[in-house]
Amino acid sequence: LARRRQVARAADVGRRVGYALFGLALVVFVAGFVVGLTSAVVVIVVTALVVGSLLLAPAIVAGYGVKAADREDRERGRGV
Repeated sequence: LARRRQVARAADVGRRVGYALFGLALVVFVAGFVVGLTSAVVVIVVTALVVGSLLLAPAIVAGYGVKAADREDRERGRGV
């Protein structure tokens, strides 16, 4: 259970950072679109999207795994 809580916390942080990077990419893209798409803007947007995806995908999967394990424990009568 302690390890599961650690994974849940890590998944939560991964989701928050991943979505924050997606938000950053969106804001920088819109600002760049208004002001002018320079190579720096493109690099920031692409980097934020790639790193955000690398963090977000496993965090979502791990989060679902923790929820499924908690649900299974409840169904089997193990207190969580």
